Amino acid sequence: MDASRLTAHAAASPVIDVAAGLVFRAGKLLVAQRKVGSHLAGLWEFPGGKREPDESWEDCLRRELREELAVEVEVGRCFSEVTHAYPGKTVRLRFFVCSLVSGEPRPVDCAALGWVTPEGLGDREFPPADEQLLATLPSAPEFSAKVL
Repeated sequence: MDASRLTAHAAASPVIDVAAGLVFRAGKLLVAQRKVGSHLAGLWEFPGGKREPDESWEDCLRRELREELAVEVEVGRCFSEVTHAYPGKTVRLRFFVCSLVSGEPRPVDCAALGWVTPEGLGDREFPPADEQLLATLPSAPEFSAKVL
């Protein structure tokens, strides 16, 4: 969809705010697989979820990662923001770099989890809204860190 059509579509669709976490560890990034029966089921994503009214982006992300993965995180800088129009709705995603504070991620509210290298990102299928992020993510300095 070209930019003018995307803008017109986005204006006509409800915008859903979604906070997503980029959780790095030892040069790898945590990804989650969407559950069967959910929108975009089976695709891989960066864990997170919908922001509630009057909830900060950071509070949303902490809550979502607690609910989905049973972990506590420290939310750091906003790495990227993307707006993407799907049929019938538009999502505004903010991706934040996060550090694990406590817990080991487990798939509480997702189908599966995985830790991927920059090269491994291409081995998994992600939603269209993540394409722009996926193009820039492999050069993130957090991927080169050995321990986070």
